Amino acid sequence: PSQSTSPRASSQNPGSKPAERPRLSESEKKSNHIASEQKRRMAIREGFDRLTELVPGLEGMGRSESVVLQKTVEYIRKNLEEEQELRRRVRELGISVEQMKAEGIQLRTRVISTQKSLW
Repeated sequence: PSQSTSPRASSQNPGSKPAERPRLSESEKKSNHIASEQKRRMAIREGFDRLTELVPGLEGMGRSESVVLQKTVEYIRKNLEEEQELRRRVRELGISVEQMKAEGIQLRTRVISTQKSLW
């Protein structure tokens, strides 16, 4: 018989067999699989619920997963575009983002106040 190279087997006396766990019956396997699948589905459901709370325009809507994903992607893209635009405007005004972070001022607030002072 071949010897196992697992840490558990190698730490035992040579020649002794590791303790075997009893095999699960088919009904136990099925029950475990069902429980795992329910847990997975619950985690997905909770994730979609969280997205409906975070993404504007999804509150109170029926929860079509495709709609939630589509609206979430649109929201993220819009925010990324806005962030890029704000960073571009900040560079144009000669203010470094790092400098503002060090001062504890939020990016959007600083850009708006700087623009107002230019007018």
